[in-house]
Amino acid sequence: MLPPLTLVLGPVRSGKSAFAERLCAAAGVGTYLATAVASDGEMADRIAAHRARRPAGWRTVELGGAGAAPLPRLPPAGPVLLDGLGLWLAPRLPAAPGPAGETEALAALDRLLASARPSARRPLVVVSEEVGWGVVPTSPAGRRFRDLLGLCNQRCAAAADQVVLVVAGCPLWLRGAPPPEASR
Repeated sequence: MLPPLTLVLGPVRSGKSAFAERLCAAAGVGTYLATAVASDGEMADRIAAHRARRPAGWRTVELGGAGAAPLPRLPPAGPVLLDGLGLWLAPRLPAAPGPAGETEALAALDRLLASARPSARRPLVVVSEEVGWGVVPTSPAGRRFRDLLGLCNQRCAAAADQVVLVVAGCPLWLRGAPPPEASR
């Protein structure tokens, strides 16, 4: 059984999405909140691979793009998987640095998490990239993205009942206890 809010972090190609999908699938049929937009052929291939891997019977809601449309009404029960926070944040990146842009992006994250309303009957699993361990981006926009995603990850982690870091396909529980079958 999943706690109300789980944050799954990891670097690119770490296996974090597949791990989160397995966690959610064990909790039953649910809703997949997808954030990627097929901006080119390579991204379209990535999206197709994620779609093919999704649990059978799951509802998919596309959240890509910068629109601030509220989530549609979610079922009263069943897991909700938000994959991933970095692709959700990218089109909302403030044009200029400063606290005002950060405040608005964090407020948008709060609205998103509130609209998904994690609970014992409808647990929410958020997947996000851990981008702070890599090379410092050379562009101001890249640094703003990295910094703001780090703040979003901290905001999610502070609210989460469970935080899992996935590296090379291996989960490491930072908060909460792993279910016996999830630690493999």
